[in-house]
Amino acid sequence: MKPMNFLDTNILLYAGSNAPEDARKKQVASAIIASVDFAISTQVVQEFIANALGKKSLGFTEAGIEAALESLRSITVFPVTYGLVLQAWRLHQRHAVSQWDATILAAALELGCHTLYSEYLNHGQDYDGVKVVNPFR
Repeated sequence: MKPMNFLDTNILLYAGSNAPEDARKKQVASAIIASVDFAISTQVVQEFIANALGKKSLGFTEAGIEAALESLRSITVFPVTYGLVLQAWRLHQRHAVSQWDATILAAALELGCHTLYSEYLNHGQDYDGVKVVNPFR
Protein backbone atom coordinates (compact mmCIF):
# COMPACT_ATOMS: atom_id res chain seq x y z
CA MET A 1 0.00 0.00 0.00
CA LYS A 2 1.30 3.44 -0.94
CA PRO A 3 1.72 6.03 1.81
CA MET A 4 -0.80 8.86 1.64
CA ASN A 5 1.40 11.32 3.56
CA PHE A 6 4.74 12.94 2.87
CA LEU A 7 6.98 14.54 5.49
CA ASP A 8 9.09 17.63 4.98
CA THR A 9 12.50 17.78 6.62
CA ASN A 10 11.35 19.97 9.49
CA ILE A 11 9.12 17.19 10.85
CA LEU A 12 12.11 14.86 11.17
CA LEU A 13 14.28 17.59 12.67
CA TYR A 14 11.73 18.57 15.31
CA ALA A 15 11.11 14.92 16.20
CA GLY A 16 14.77 14.52 17.10
CA SER A 17 15.49 18.00 18.42
CA ASN A 18 16.79 18.36 21.94
CA ALA A 19 16.41 22.15 21.97
CA PRO A 20 14.17 23.24 24.87
CA GLU A 21 12.33 25.74 22.66
CA ASP A 22 11.32 22.89 20.33
CA ALA A 23 9.65 20.77 23.05
CA ARG A 24 6.07 21.31 21.81
CA LYS A 25 7.04 20.85 18.16
CA LYS A 26 8.99 17.70 19.09
CA GLN A 27 5.87 16.25 20.68
CA VAL A 28 3.72 17.07 17.62
CA ALA A 29 6.31 15.80 15.11
CA SER A 30 6.88 12.58 17.06
CA ALA A 31 3.12 11.93 17.17
CA ILE A 32 2.87 12.34 13.39
CA ILE A 33 5.75 9.95 12.77
CA ALA A 34 4.21 7.39 15.13
CA SER A 35 0.67 7.63 13.78
CA VAL A 36 0.68 8.13 10.01
CA ASP A 37 1.96 6.10 7.10
CA PHE A 38 4.46 8.39 5.39
CA ALA A 39 7.11 8.71 2.74
CA ILE A 40 10.09 11.01 2.27
CA SER A 41 12.58 11.71 -0.51
CA THR A 42 16.34 11.51 -0.76
CA GLN A 43 16.28 15.32 -0.64
CA VAL A 44 14.56 15.19 2.76
CA VAL A 45 17.15 12.71 4.05
CA GLN A 46 20.04 14.87 2.84
CA GLU A 47 18.50 18.05 4.30
CA PHE A 48 17.93 16.22 7.59
CA ILE A 49 21.60 15.20 7.82
CA ALA A 50 22.88 18.65 6.82
CA ASN A 51 20.67 20.47 9.34
CA ALA A 52 21.20 17.95 12.14
CA LEU A 53 24.96 18.36 11.74
CA GLY A 54 24.90 22.10 11.10
CA LYS A 55 22.38 23.40 13.63
CA LYS A 56 24.16 22.68 16.89
CA SER A 57 21.25 24.14 18.88
CA LEU A 58 19.16 21.07 17.94
CA GLY A 59 21.49 18.90 19.99
CA PHE A 60 21.93 16.03 17.54
CA THR A 61 24.89 13.72 17.98
CA GLU A 62 26.35 11.65 15.17
CA ALA A 63 25.01 8.56 16.95
CA GLY A 64 21.56 10.20 17.08
CA ILE A 65 21.69 10.97 13.38
CA GLU A 66 22.72 7.38 12.67
CA ALA A 67 19.83 6.08 14.79
CA ALA A 68 17.36 8.36 12.99
CA LEU A 69 18.61 7.14 9.62
CA GLU A 70 18.27 3.52 10.72
CA SER A 71 14.70 4.17 11.87
CA LEU A 72 13.87 5.39 8.36
CA ARG A 73 15.19 2.24 6.67
CA SER A 74 11.71 0.75 6.16
CA ILE A 75 10.11 4.01 4.96
CA THR A 76 9.47 4.70 1.27
CA VAL A 77 12.22 7.06 0.12
CA PHE A 78 11.69 8.54 -3.32
CA PRO A 79 14.85 9.34 -5.31
CA VAL A 80 15.48 12.77 -6.75
CA THR A 81 15.95 12.17 -10.46
CA TYR A 82 16.38 14.52 -13.39
CA GLY A 83 12.73 13.93 -14.30
CA LEU A 84 11.66 14.88 -10.78
CA VAL A 85 13.73 18.08 -10.98
CA LEU A 86 11.97 18.99 -14.24
CA GLN A 87 8.57 18.33 -12.69
CA ALA A 88 9.60 20.46 -9.72
CA TRP A 89 10.64 23.26 -12.06
CA ARG A 90 7.14 23.30 -13.50
CA LEU A 91 5.63 23.34 -10.01
CA HIS A 92 7.99 26.16 -9.05
CA GLN A 93 6.79 28.20 -12.02
CA ARG A 94 3.09 27.44 -11.50
CA HIS A 95 2.96 27.97 -7.74
CA ALA A 96 5.81 30.45 -7.13
CA VAL A 97 7.48 28.25 -4.50
CA SER A 98 11.20 27.63 -4.10
CA GLN A 99 12.78 24.91 -6.22
CA TRP A 100 13.56 23.00 -3.00
CA ASP A 101 9.92 23.06 -1.88
CA ALA A 102 8.77 22.25 -5.41
CA THR A 103 11.02 19.17 -5.45
CA ILE A 104 9.41 17.94 -2.23
CA LEU A 105 5.96 18.56 -3.73
CA ALA A 106 6.95 16.73 -6.93
CA ALA A 107 8.13 13.69 -4.95
CA ALA A 108 4.87 13.65 -2.98
CA LEU A 109 2.90 13.84 -6.23
CA GLU A 110 4.91 11.04 -7.83
CA LEU A 111 4.16 8.80 -4.85
CA GLY A 112 0.47 9.65 -4.90
CA CYS A 113 0.57 11.25 -1.45
CA HIS A 114 -2.39 13.51 -0.67
CA THR A 115 -0.95 15.30 2.38
CA LEU A 116 2.39 17.02 2.93
CA TYR A 117 3.24 17.82 6.54
CA SER A 118 5.36 20.98 6.51
CA GLU A 119 5.62 24.32 8.24
CA TYR A 120 7.16 26.05 5.24
CA LEU A 121 4.41 26.04 2.63
CA ASN A 122 0.94 27.57 2.84
CA HIS A 123 -1.19 25.65 5.35
CA GLY A 124 -4.30 24.27 3.66
CA GLN A 125 -3.17 25.02 0.12
CA ASP A 126 -3.60 22.32 -2.50
CA TYR A 127 -0.64 22.03 -4.87
CA ASP A 128 -1.91 19.94 -7.79
CA GLY A 129 -3.44 17.34 -5.49
CA VAL A 130 -1.11 17.57 -2.47
CA LYS A 131 -2.59 19.49 0.45
CA VAL A 132 -0.17 21.09 2.90
CA VAL A 133 -0.80 20.66 6.61
CA ASN A 134 1.23 22.72 9.07
CA PRO A 135 0.82 20.70 12.27
CA PHE A 136 2.44 23.40 14.39
CA ARG A 137 -0.22 26.06 13.84
